[in-house]
Amino acid sequence: MDSGIRVRVPAKINLALMVGRQRSDQYHELATLFQAVSLYDDITASSSSDGITCEVLGAEAHKIGVGDDNLAVRAAKLLQEIYGITEGVHLVIDKRIPVAGGMAGGSADAAGALLACARFWELRIPVNELMELGAQLGADVPFPLMGGCAVGLGRGESLTPALCRGVFHWVLAFSTSHLSTPEVFRRFDEITAPHSIPAIPQVSQELMMALISGDLDRVGELLLNDLSQASCSLLPELHTTLRAGREAGCLGAIISGSGPTIAFLTKSESAAADLGVTLSSLGIARDIRLVTGPVGGAHFLED
Repeated sequence: MDSGIRVRVPAKINLALMVGRQRSDQYHELATLFQAVSLYDDITASSSSDGITCEVLGAEAHKIGVGDDNLAVRAAKLLQEIYGITEGVHLVIDKRIPVAGGMAGGSADAAGALLACARFWELRIPVNELMELGAQLGADVPFPLMGGCAVGLGRGESLTPALCRGVFHWVLAFSTSHLSTPEVFRRFDEITAPHSIPAIPQVSQELMMALISGDLDRVGELLLNDLSQASCSLLPELHTTLRAGREAGCLGAIISGSGPTIAFLTKSESAAADLGVTLSSLGIARDIRLVTGPVGGAHFLED
């Protein structure tokens, strides 16, 4: 029986997300600091006699299409087109990264599909080339293939690995609501004075040095997301969740990406567990997860 090629791919959080001016292609210049964390989707590629097919497993499976609107399907079709593949493939996405949560779940699935399909079709494609292909699908697709920590420029797709010392213990608060990334950026443009938006944003050197030295307290102080005000204005409940985590003693809190997932940095595994219990007892989030970072990028799961 064909058990398929299985790939595990991580979610990301943004330790910093700095927004610059809008470009001629209507996207904004970004400078972001990614960290891959231990929350994963699993992608399996196996034989199909019906072209490219897809199914999604997990609690939020009903929220995800399985046609061309699915980035993993589009990733498989991109490989087919570029490398002249005629054989079909069946993709199974075991979904644990929240849908539309600001953690690049769809992009992670596309990254996992690229890696799984490349092996399934016996294509010998280096990871750096898969990352270049991933950038054609979306700005967040290359990073899950790399993992670790990285600075992303442009739309976030131009990556430079970042040094990081120590283990980061995060508490993730998943919202009951979703946020549309384009809507958040539109709101950012509405409420931000144009003269205050830099042409080319940069991640602060202070944050980079804190990351290199493993200074968790300083990292917590320097977490910054330029989209936070826009996200909170669209979803005011985020204010309540951020305040609750800070009052409970986290080192720092940040909305990941355009939201609505909130990441709280803690001092240790036990501190993360305590904060998770506190937030759960308040009932202000759909779900609470404890994760660590940085973790490696997309990788094969061998039976």
